[in-house]
Formats: sequence, structure tokens, C-alpha cells
Amino acid sequence: MLRQQDVGHRIVVRRIVGIREGRPLFSDALGELVELSETHLTLATAQGPLRVPVAQVHRAKRVPPTRRPTAAAVVALERAANEAWPAPTRGRLGDWLLRSAEGWTGRANSALPIGDPDRPLPAAVDAVERWYAERGQPAIINTPLPLAAPVGAELDERGWTTRPPTLVQTAPLPVDALALGGPGVAVVEVATAPSEDWLAIAAGRKGGLPDAARHVLTAVDQVRFAHAYVDGALAAIGRATVTGQGRWLGLSLIEVVPAARRQGLARRVLGELAAWGVSAGATHAFLQVEQRNTPAIALYRTLGFTTHHTYLTRVAPSPPPHRPPSVDLALSAAT
Repeated sequence: MLRQQDVGHRIVVRRIVGIREGRPLFSDALGELVELSETHLTLATAQGPLRVPVAQVHRAKRVPPTRRPTAAAVVALERAANEAWPAPTRGRLGDWLLRSAEGWTGRANSALPIGDPDRPLPAAVDAVERWYAERGQPAIINTPLPLAAPVGAELDERGWTTRPPTLVQTAPLPVDALALGGPGVAVVEVATAPSEDWLAIAAGRKGGLPDAARHVLTAVDQVRFAHAYVDGALAAIGRATVTGQGRWLGLSLIEVVPAARRQGLARRVLGELAAWGVSAGATHAFLQVEQRNTPAIALYRTLGFTTHHTYLTRVAPSPPPHRPPSVDLALSAAT
């Protein structure tokens, strides 16, 4: 049967649609799983959303996507995402990226193993552990799949834990659906800098806002911050960047305050940021969403987003196990 980690992936469901002469009649459905609960599952199919009660599911399983992105496409998108979320302290291990931002968010405090680390894989992981230990931080590695599957196997052997999967989703621009949301009652402003109220909402979502966080949020050449006001009060926020040689619009920190939810504000914010991205020359949008965040995935699906690839956040045991020293090539660092 299906599990929460299947949300956001392509599945096939055989469901019972009736009984004839005492035997069940079956129908198959193929699509992306956008919601899974104890009572039902929802697929996004070519014919539209399909809600299936769990009691009607005879069999269900994940199936391969219609077309997997190439390794080069995954690397290009991961590099664009790295540019869109820049850690203030950085290092390199061959082609691998090392990032630190006072512990603010996993993305800005993790190694990104794309390309050649210029040494054997075990020695590369040893070097990652030392780099983060020198900064008093747990070693974290984000492993894009299936590109970094060999890294994941090495981390499994070392006993690294795994956080819930994250979906990297994309949509072509312009997307008409992104502009849909109706006029509503909100006034949406897109600014080059976040207001203090904007930062307060972001801090509430991310558990604080150290100095490094402000660098992550603002140290991008092309960045915008959406402010959605209802009756003069800030009710929703969002952030957008254009990176990847001007191709990729990165969407992040889409947040609606609890009292203003279910009014289409997230859609309004996304629409305004998408319009800015198109004006800046971006041709595709991307975002990152935890696989267990089924409401957000369902919303993004209605706006045309599909899963490009998945990554796992891997965390080293604490304290890391003692290992004999290995030969280490010089690490370059920038702060």
C-alpha cells in the first residue's frame, strides 16, 4: 500500500467500482498522488482530480515518472536553488558545496553532493563531518535522488538519519493558473526588501531570524518580497528570486497568517511573484516542499507544478563516530 512518502509521485491505483455477479469490477487510475489520509487518497490525473475512498482501493503502487530528468538537469536546478538560498559561509570539496548559516534552515546548513568531490567517497564524507565539526554544527548532507544515491548508501552504512523527503517541483512560465486568485480583499505589494512585519512572520515560521538568515534572504542579485495586506494588516508573505543564468524563478516562504487562511492569499502571492519573474525573463519556476505537506502540494498542483526530483536530508550521528584520519585535500572557503 501507499505511504506518506509517496505523496508527490506518480502512482497507479486499482479501485473497486462495482459488483457484477458477485465479483468486483475494477478500474485503474494513473496520476500524481497529491493527498493521502486514513479515509481517502486524491490523484491528479490527465482528466482532473480524482478522489478515491481507501475502502475502494484494491491495490496501489508508485510507478516511474513518464520521463526522468537527466543528471545534468538535476545539477543545474540544484545549483540554481543554491544561488537562491545563499549561505553566508561556504566551502567547496571538489564540486561539492558546503554551506553554513548559524543553523538557520537545513538547506543553508548542509552539504550538496553534486559532481566530483576530488577524493574517494568515504574520504569525502569524512571531510564533510570535519568541516561542520569545526563550526560546532551537526553534519548534514542533502542528497538529490537518484543522482546522489551512492552517497546515500555510504551514509546508510555510517548510521546517518533521514528527515522526511523534500520534493523539488517545477512549472513552466508563464502559467495562467499562477495569476488566478481573483481580486479578493488583499492588496499585494512586491518590494525589493522585506518589511519588519514580513521578517516577523518569517521568523515565526522558521524559529527565529539570526543575522545569517537575513543574508540568506537578501543576498541575491534579483530578489523580491511579496506583502499581502488585508484591512491594512500584513496577512501573507512570499519570496522570489531569479537565478540559474536568469532561467529559474525560485519561490519560497509562502506563508499566510492563521486568521487569513483559506481566502486565496497564497495563490495571490504566488501570482504576483510569478508575474515579476516573467518580467525579469525567467522561463520556469521552482519550489521545494516537504513531501508530508499535502495541502501545499495540492495547491501547487493546481498551479501546474509537478515533481522534478526529490532530495533527502541526511544528518550525521551525534557525536560522529571516531574514524581514523584520512588524507584530505585543501578545502576552499568563502565567508
